[in-house]
Amino acid sequence: MTENASPWLAPQPATPRTTSAAPRRIPAMAGRFRFFCLVTAVSATLAIVASVPANAYSPSDPIVQAMVARGIAYLESLEAKEANQGSYSEPGSAMLIAYAHYKIEADPEKPIVRRGVSHAKKYLQVLEQRPVPTGETKAIYEISVAALLLAQIDPIAYKPQLQQAQRLLYAEQFSGGGWGYKGEKNGDISQTQYALLALWTLDHVGIPLDYARVKRAAEWLIRVQDISGGWPYHGVDPGPGAPLARQTKISMSMALAGGSSLLIAGDALRVWGNTKDGDGNDIEGLPKALVVYREETDRRRPKMSKEPILRSIALCEQYRERNPYKRPGGLDWYYYQLYTLERYESFIEIATGKAEKSPAWYNQVVEELRADQDPETGGWGVVRRSHTGGSVSTAFALLFLIRSTQKSIDTIGRGTLAGGRELPGDTTEIRVEGTQIKGRPAAEAVTDLLNILDEDGGDRLEGKSLPDDLKLAPDPAERKAQLDRLERLVRGSQSWQARRVAARVLGSSDEPRVVPALIYALSDPDTVVRKYARDGLRFISRKFDGFDMPDKPTSEEVREAQAAWRGWYRTIDPTHVFVEFGP
Repeated sequence: MTENASPWLAPQPATPRTTSAAPRRIPAMAGRFRFFCLVTAVSATLAIVASVPANAYSPSDPIVQAMVARGIAYLESLEAKEANQGSYSEPGSAMLIAYAHYKIEADPEKPIVRRGVSHAKKYLQVLEQRPVPTGETKAIYEISVAALLLAQIDPIAYKPQLQQAQRLLYAEQFSGGGWGYKGEKNGDISQTQYALLALWTLDHVGIPLDYARVKRAAEWLIRVQDISGGWPYHGVDPGPGAPLARQTKISMSMALAGGSSLLIAGDALRVWGNTKDGDGNDIEGLPKALVVYREETDRRRPKMSKEPILRSIALCEQYRERNPYKRPGGLDWYYYQLYTLERYESFIEIATGKAEKSPAWYNQVVEELRADQDPETGGWGVVRRSHTGGSVSTAFALLFLIRSTQKSIDTIGRGTLAGGRELPGDTTEIRVEGTQIKGRPAAEAVTDLLNILDEDGGDRLEGKSLPDDLKLAPDPAERKAQLDRLERLVRGSQSWQARRVAARVLGSSDEPRVVPALIYALSDPDTVVRKYARDGLRFISRKFDGFDMPDKPTSEEVREAQAAWRGWYRTIDPTHVFVEFGP
């Protein structure tokens, strides 16, 4: 099998990389590596010389946002036939492009997104009707990206398709634990990372996960790690209990893919504690419905120690230090690797509990992408060609720039409501007594309202409107708890009614601390939520003219308003880190 026979998402060539440039790793990496060494008893001392770019970037930086806007414009300018470039399949390219576009614009009606959704639904339906063919098909990648796209847009409406995707991925998992080309013996690290990412995503949008499969995949990844600390393209399994063997086709992209896959599996098994774990009592204000939903799966989750995972990641970090990556002169898999890098680093942040606003690895790649963005079209992989072509390269670059994985983890950590929750239309005078809903003065209704959101029967209520004088609790501790719960709803609820209530109440709270949540809500898919968020920001800031965001803004007007409000909020709290970029 040749590299050119690889699927539309595939590893870089395995040629060893050397560079005379300063290593990519950063000073903070030494501390992180010591963390792993302490946990896993790996004894090593690293001398790290790092070159940190002069600019400190983040996804909300105006320079990054301008790059993203030009990249989006490039994707939107492509006709369907242009988006399907090179040897990549039309469904795969269309779905990945739609996913990147929606992660930024959050507009399901855009033609580029609708095209991707149509391909995803048709593709999954076809695969359920006929088996995945033997040979180097793109099925695992395309099933996985279809799941990512549909789960991002509407996990409730597309639940049947998401269940299809899960069944297909289960059916294609190798007995050893990995995924790969049908008919082959050895699992493929590149395909395994996308299968695990898709299953992790499905788990967090309410599709129950078979955790035993995830554990089997994690154990396989540990066994097929190369003795150098990297991972191969195809892993030859030495068997349980055997020492690490020397593998072939080791590369930086596969080291990142293997490491991120193992970290994803660890997070799914909750070996770090949680991003969304246990009975939910450690997440203040997490709706009870979500907790009840997860109780049975929690009991079925097999135990796995974090030490073997951390030991493997420590070895991977050693490999990265010894083999700094440098782009080759010809075609490469650079943009594919960037998305993998962002995923790896984001899950490292979960494992270590440490995150930086502007990490040096991000800064360095932003500088590289600034240099490589085509000045005429705004795309990547257009002038300096890559195996992934202009459209897919641009989608990968955009997912990197917005810190796509970090956004997903952050949303989950805020208590996203799996399964969607309906909110009563009439919240004017409500309280809860057992299973009955009764009246109460509006000024006392916020906690009862939040409790109704937590109850299974909340979606049966009917009514007319929110009261104008709905007030938060005067007690500081109770008020803080209410605000926490409302912020989680406006950021994470899949119910548009719930987000409307949360935006309305937060906007009338006169609390500067809720400004970031309202800025986030400016890009909500629901126009009423956006209006409540805008008016709330104007009230809290006393800037009653706001920043000229209309009732029905364009995507560009939303981005401009968010950037302006972020700038204003930094005058109040210069230390605040805006981790999100759009919804």
